[in-house]
Amino acid sequence: MPCRPHPMQKNQKELKAIIENLYEMVEKYKQYLVIVEGKRDKVALEELGFEHIMPLNGRPLYDVAENVQEKQVIILTDLDKKGEEIYSRIKKDLDKRGVEVDDTLRNLLFKTELRQIEGLTNYLRRFKE
Repeated sequence: MPCRPHPMQKNQKELKAIIENLYEMVEKYKQYLVIVEGKRDKVALEELGFEHIMPLNGRPLYDVAENVQEKQVIILTDLDKKGEEIYSRIKKDLDKRGVEVDDTLRNLLFKTELRQIEGLTNYLRRFKE
């Protein structure tokens, strides 16, 4: 009878692949404009090497969309209910202005236990060898 992998081994293998993919995405998207909720999110992304970060800091969401000059952006609001609501509203406003929102990195983050963007740097450090 073939030996099945232990469930934890599979999860560890999948998690390792996700983390490796996250590092690749961070490298790929460092030049993109990234919209985040606040200052701590901005600091976390700067530590990872992101250069163009626009924190909301309580500004009206339509104001944020009006000030985006780029044709393609990333929205990294928190992965909780409030963050999802903010994400949806900004994405809708950006879509109206013809700005493409790349969700690749955001969708990958949903595969992790991380829910606060400000914790991304520390989360990735846990897996760095």
